[in-house]
Amino acid sequence: MVGPGRPQFVLFGSSVVQQCFNDGGWGAILADLYDRKEAADQPSLVIVYFGGNDSIQPHPSGLGAHVPLPEYVENMKKIALHLKSLSDKTRLIFLTSPPVNEDLIRQHFGNLHDNQARTNESCHIYAEALVDLGKQLDIKVINLCTAIQQREDWTTTCLTDGIHFTAEGSKIVVKEILKILKEAEWEPSLYWMSMPTEFAEDSPYYMVRPDGKTTLNSSKVVSRWKLEWTRNGISSKL
Repeated sequence: MVGPGRPQFVLFGSSVVQQCFNDGGWGAILADLYDRKEAADQPSLVIVYFGGNDSIQPHPSGLGAHVPLPEYVENMKKIALHLKSLSDKTRLIFLTSPPVNEDLIRQHFGNLHDNQARTNESCHIYAEALVDLGKQLDIKVINLCTAIQQREDWTTTCLTDGIHFTAEGSKIVVKEILKILKEAEWEPSLYWMSMPTEFAEDSPYYMVRPDGKTTLNSSKVVSRWKLEWTRNGISSKL
């Protein structure tokens, strides 16, 4: 049986994206929410994250991951314009660099980041530059620096090693992404509760209801672990 055409989401970025499919990660949560709802020739949504590595301080040797701010902005512009050229229906969400816990970074990595430090100051500078670019190009941008730091205990609850997200940090990322998908005036909607479910037709092989005459269409039931993402509280203070 061939199901309906389904949208494809692409997550593109550095280790923050690489680790997003860990247990409780924001990529894993999105994959779970969108089960039976995804695939296509060109992606319907691309979520892009770059900035954390770019924003580290330049190493005296000239080596390392640092990218000067103007070059970073130009690189992100090139990525955005390329992705927008794929299809009129390809939607974009850019994620800025999140804040970092500098003390936790030293605990986990020792002196590895000496002379190429990650600082909250530089993360905010690069984040604001990406927000400004998003306004220029009419692209949705989530300022993770602002979103994560809304939580008072973010330094101890949102980051595993001072850089990458815990499950609690990932939940904040998911809430911000879902807020955009719910509120964006995109046709068709890419919000998971608004999308048709694959193979949603009734079947005599579902569990029988207490009346003994009909079956319960389980494709329309929201799993209990997804319920927190159906609440009206999916909103942002940004």
